[in-house]
Amino acid sequence: MHIRSFQLSDASQVMELLQVALSEDCCEDTKRAFARQLSWDSDLIVIAEVDEEIVGVLIGTIDNNVGCIYRTVVHPDYRRQGVATRLVNGMEQRFKQRKVCKIVIAGDEHNKAIAPWYEALGYGASKFLEAFQKLSIAAVQSLSRS
Repeated sequence: MHIRSFQLSDASQVMELLQVALSEDCCEDTKRAFARQLSWDSDLIVIAEVDEEIVGVLIGTIDNNVGCIYRTVVHPDYRRQGVATRLVNGMEQRFKQRKVCKIVIAGDEHNKAIAPWYEALGYGASKFLEAFQKLSIAAVQSLSRS
């Protein structure tokens, strides 16, 4: 397994992975955040690859010098094989290189099911960012007409 930064040529495989691995609501939220983060800093999107196939993706961001793991996605056929842990480790390295003051997990409803896994990695309840809606990549923008 190879952990690396996202490349533009990965876009279609990542979109397919999101559709296979996530619920419809979570997929739509994640696609928006992915696009926003991609336009800001693609180095904070980490890919797990096996035999040139993308099997996992982690979307991270930095907001006010705080590193945030927004979404960790692993193809169902590759779960429980250490893919997500390797993705988190890769993102933690990127955050350390950028000298973020702390690392948190986006505490949205889609991450609640895997909260025990994050806790096993050392991200206790105090490391969950409950006010995730303030996270720039997750902010929903509304258009109003005058």
